[in-house]
Amino acid sequence: MHVPDGFIDAPVSVATGAVAAAAVAVSLRGARRELAGAAQGSGTGAERTAPLAGLVAAFIFAVQMLNFPVAAGTSGHLLGGALAAILVGPYTGVLCVSVVLLMQGVLFADGGLTALGVNITDMAIVTTVVAYALFRGLVKVLPRRRRSITVASFVAALVSVPAAAVAFTALYALGGTADVPIGKVFTAMVGVHVLIGIGEAAITALTVGAVIAVRPDLVYGARGLTAPLELRTSPLGAPAGEPAAVPAALADEPTAVPTAAAPRRSVRRVWLAGLAAAVVCAGGLSYYASASPDGLEKVAHDQGIDAKAKDHATKDSPLADYSVKDITDPRLAGGLAGIIGVGATLAAGTGVFLVLRRRRSAGPGEAAAPAAERPTPEQV
Repeated sequence: MHVPDGFIDAPVSVATGAVAAAAVAVSLRGARRELAGAAQGSGTGAERTAPLAGLVAAFIFAVQMLNFPVAAGTSGHLLGGALAAILVGPYTGVLCVSVVLLMQGVLFADGGLTALGVNITDMAIVTTVVAYALFRGLVKVLPRRRRSITVASFVAALVSVPAAAVAFTALYALGGTADVPIGKVFTAMVGVHVLIGIGEAAITALTVGAVIAVRPDLVYGARGLTAPLELRTSPLGAPAGEPAAVPAALADEPTAVPTAAAPRRSVRRVWLAGLAAAVVCAGGLSYYASASPDGLEKVAHDQGIDAKAKDHATKDSPLADYSVKDITDPRLAGGLAGIIGVGATLAAGTGVFLVLRRRRSAGPGEAAAPAAERPTPEQV
């Protein structure tokens, strides 16, 4: 759903750019709290949450390269707002998807530069807000079980994609450059993106479910679903451990009650597994992705929305169209471009979140964490 240059006129593009800038500014402040809370809730060091958030951005970039067929001559790909919001929080999620869109626009000529505000508003803000609001609502009414988180993730992701299609239609009604009946645009966009939403929902639910299976404490969307812990004592009455809040909603058995504070756990294995999955997706599986145009491209061509589309400002980039220039082997050119994209997105995302964490930790009037709260070498 990357909107190219020329689809939306200058006034609306500028207005959405202002909306996107304001949302990113708000998200920068909110992400500091989310990263700090995630560090406390997962038992990891604060400096460990930034690489995890950067990894989520890199993973979304990689999976977006895997276009899947949804109808005759049409494909879809992950938008990622729901996945990011559930894994790392809505504010951090907006930043993750924004970093992905920036990397795609600058390095890969995917999504217009003048339309960057449109794309961030549509693909980062709308999807994240809609998905997380629906997710939280479902979690409150569903049984407090691990599978409920996965079900809520599926539904939230499913709804977020047509919501983004509706948002694009509204922006096009305000500033579309081609004379196309808005009713046709709405029907075509929502129709095809409902189908794409099914793929988005499946990817999101599978990913969230996989993380919950190994490290439920790392899933932001499961925070706050806690139950009091029973303080067990030794036969002589001495406390066996200090109580700690653990997500009870993630236990399939309601009687499973922890008895002692969980030690800090390393996230290295999860991080390496996620990075490996991103590299495999972008560097290998992307070669087998559908070559059909995605939902917006197909609708734009069929309805004439692309009548005034403009060439991308970086169309001659060495990585344009997700292929390394001057490498004749398409498999190698595409795979290498994907790996470079994963690395660039990981570096950019991690850098942003590290800066946020450091500012939070070293803010005015805040004391440094005591030595007892710092991670040991074994935890790193």
